[in-house]
Amino acid sequence: MSDPAETDPSPRPPAGADDTAPRIDPTDARYTRKGRLRTSVYEAEMKRLQEELVLLQYWIQTQGLKVLVIFEGRGSAGKGGVIKRITERTSPRTVRVVALPKPTERERTQWYFQRYVEHLPAAGEMVLFDRSWYNRSNVEWVMGYCTEDEHQEFLRSCPEFERMLVRSGITVLKYWFSVSFEEQRKRFEARNAKPRKRWKLSTMDLAEHQLYVRYSMAKDTTFQHTDIKQAPWYVVPSDDKLAARLNCITHLLSQFDYHDVAPAEITLPKMSEVPYVRPPIHEQTFVPLEF
Repeated sequence: MSDPAETDPSPRPPAGADDTAPRIDPTDARYTRKGRLRTSVYEAEMKRLQEELVLLQYWIQTQGLKVLVIFEGRGSAGKGGVIKRITERTSPRTVRVVALPKPTERERTQWYFQRYVEHLPAAGEMVLFDRSWYNRSNVEWVMGYCTEDEHQEFLRSCPEFERMLVRSGITVLKYWFSVSFEEQRKRFEARNAKPRKRWKLSTMDLAEHQLYVRYSMAKDTTFQHTDIKQAPWYVVPSDDKLAARLNCITHLLSQFDYHDVAPAEITLPKMSEVPYVRPPIHEQTFVPLEF
């Protein structure tokens, strides 16, 4: 595999190496003096957005829509956080998450997209890909896990594959979560400092942090070939993690002309009168009452 960069970059990435959030109006009361969204604002808006996500869920069910949402980006950029908030109030039968492990030996011999195809949405489903086939043009390419020929073939075939998905009736949304080098370092340091979070800091994360600029170059190449009209990339600046969640979910909802088709409140039935004698309680094993 040819190296995405001729020489190692300086420890600090050059200006423009990754996208950053626009400047915040210092007079905007929704933000702190440091320019971060206030928690109270975030919680109130997230509650409203999650109610809208439930309405969207019902709309997808009743209209038989097939929705695929791809979440990509750097480690610690916040993909998992926004996926968690999307699924927190929705039904896993309608809104499900796909986060595939490393491919098996057999899967490595398959057509590259094959193991992803079985997870695509059927009618009435929204599937969230926590990383996707874009591993090929980012992690695999930078880390040398694929050949240059495999990388070039991916860049040729991926746009056509996604156009086929769209033609088949699948709505494809692609979000790239962007985080600056400095903010990524802060988040990795925070994980490293707390034993209960240290499991989230992998050797792959450390390699990605060291090769920050090379990953920027891989992202630029990916966008150059796969930012297509039928399935464009949407960049989510995520140095402010709370704002990123709200911005992403707000944009996701805006992509659908949905209406409130939630079922009306129902009347719960009374218990049927059936002769029944409960077995003796001492014949059952209970969890100890510690609280």
